[in-house]
Amino acid sequence: QVQLVESGGGLVQAGGSLRLSCAASGRTTSSYTMGWFRQAPGKEREFVASISWRGGTTDYLDFVKGRFTISRDNAKNTVYLQMNSLKPEDTAIYYCAATTSDSSRNSRTYDYWGQGTQVTVSS
Repeated sequence: QVQLVESGGGLVQAGGSLRLSCAASGRTTSSYTMGWFRQAPGKEREFVASISWRGGTTDYLDFVKGRFTISRDNAKNTVYLQMNSLKPEDTAIYYCAATTSDSSRNSRTYDYWGQGTQVTVSS
């Protein structure tokens, strides 16, 4: 079993930055692809970014490319999402997830999920 706990969310003005963290416990996640998803009120959960277990392959939602950066520190069992130039449209609950599959945008392939952290961007 893997437990994931997100942190770092909050309220920020448009154009600001936040750094989300996802700490894993239980089994090591060093061999898992890690992903970030988000869900805004009234909308479906959507893929934001993923990173392969060695960190060599990343994938991003087009809307966040150039603004968000996903990274991981396997020694600390932690994944990060650096979010810059935030927009009100980025407002959502952000979830961390882990999968044994290769990089995937499909939430159904992810085996473990955190409880989420709220990100609110004011205009």
